[in-house]
Amino acid sequence: MLLLGMLIISSINIIHASGVNNEELPVKLQLTKQLLTKPREGKGDERPNIVFVICDAMDGRLVGRDDLLQMPNINNLAKNGVNFINAYTNSPICCPSRSALWSGRHTHITESWNNYKGLSKDYPTWAVLLEQAGYNTKIYGKTDYVSGSHSLSNRMEAWTRNVNFTLAQEGHPTPVLFGNESTTNVSTDWLLLPSITRWIQTNASKSSQPFLLYVGFTLPHPYNTPSSGKAAGGSTFKTSPYWLKKVNQSAVTIPKWIPLDQMHPVDYYETATKNCTSDFTTDEIHKIRAYYYAMCAETDAMFGVILDALKSNNLLQDSYVFFTADHGDLAMEHRQFYKMSMYEGSSHVPMVAMAPQRDNLKPGVVTTPVSLVDVFPTFMDIANVTHPLGLNGTSLLPLLQDPSSRHQSQDRPDYILSQYHGCNVNMSSYMLRQGDWKIVVYGDGKTTPPHLFNLATDPEELDDLVNKEPDKVKEMEQLLASIMDFSAVTTKVEDYNKQSFTEWKKSVGDKYSDKLANLRWWKDWQKAPKEYEKKIDEWLNS
Repeated sequence: MLLLGMLIISSINIIHASGVNNEELPVKLQLTKQLLTKPREGKGDERPNIVFVICDAMDGRLVGRDDLLQMPNINNLAKNGVNFINAYTNSPICCPSRSALWSGRHTHITESWNNYKGLSKDYPTWAVLLEQAGYNTKIYGKTDYVSGSHSLSNRMEAWTRNVNFTLAQEGHPTPVLFGNESTTNVSTDWLLLPSITRWIQTNASKSSQPFLLYVGFTLPHPYNTPSSGKAAGGSTFKTSPYWLKKVNQSAVTIPKWIPLDQMHPVDYYETATKNCTSDFTTDEIHKIRAYYYAMCAETDAMFGVILDALKSNNLLQDSYVFFTADHGDLAMEHRQFYKMSMYEGSSHVPMVAMAPQRDNLKPGVVTTPVSLVDVFPTFMDIANVTHPLGLNGTSLLPLLQDPSSRHQSQDRPDYILSQYHGCNVNMSSYMLRQGDWKIVVYGDGKTTPPHLFNLATDPEELDDLVNKEPDKVKEMEQLLASIMDFSAVTTKVEDYNKQSFTEWKKSVGDKYSDKLANLRWWKDWQKAPKEYEKKIDEWLNS
């Protein structure tokens, strides 16, 4: 191999993955760029290209569901490549999920607690390291891993989640039909595609370097709901008749709901803050779900434009192609829409990948649980770059290259970890998926009961086995405790929330009451503003 030298990355703090109490280890990351000696035709660097397309809020269980909706491009990639059918987000909301993706480290390590608290702008992501290792890098669309983004409402709802009130924070989920049967471009994501295809044709196809192409779509994330006010969140499921035809209406199911008075306390808080406690007709639920699936079909079509550009420029021969999402959407399962939950609709993501056609690798299905932190080491292995210290993920490359290892791998853990510390959930939540089992632990693990599900026998997650399987609960709680000190993390997040709110309160001065009254919860807030302010004061002084 040809050794090109050492790259020195600026000093960052590395924390052990086992918890937040370990000492920080300031190190300088040293990366060795090692290139394969056999050149491609007309090129001096034969390392594969990497094409990574990530959408926002796609339920991973929809891959391969030809009976329900048409997603030919994603499904063909899965059939001709590798379909990771048990892939998960590491935190089911935009910025924390993407922080885990871009850093290769878990949320409690980077402290990317909510949509406002992500990574620093100069964080050495895999895109930075690949560029320094000789890759021609191009990034289009949504990245959303840097601190400081999203609305004031979003961070305020996260900071005040332990206050003793429950206010509707989202608009009522609403289906909206737009345009007519010839309306194909509903999402503004289409505006990205001319630049992307032009770059593929004029730059990537002529580059003497291997390239990294990143594309971030905002679809199928629900659209903002203007009637909810200036700070409106995304509760509108909008599509056109053109895309709705891609959905088999007879296959759209109406999910079963547990009665409100029988819900787990965290589930009830989520349902209430997502404005879903009122009655819904069967037709409303059906439309929300069907329109969401149509939005997924539109996402697939845009992905297809990128695949066609790669194919027409003969780049699939030398490229790894990945498609995934930052999280899913519940689409009215468990009487909720949106993400923020550890239920499958929210936490399960698509992860499909195809190796370069020149490698002639066998397609297949991977049942081993994987997650978004695995992307970073995967890209390092593809580029033949030494892994930086402190990564929490495990490379997917062996699973892509060796069919015999796809159902059982000795080199990676047999579980995935996901956690959530943001808005719409009134305490930190921690999820482990191991085999058929899934546990969700809340807060300090003592004051609120966990969830336990067997996904093989209960894929809809309606039969909580926490009282029926105490030995399994104990076993998985012990596993979680061996991975991280989740009680200490919960306390750290609660302290961060109080400190952040206190600093914000000081910064706004006499505008404090007016600011609070005009956040996304304004409809509920105006019912008793003084009482709610008092409850915030009680929380701050507790």
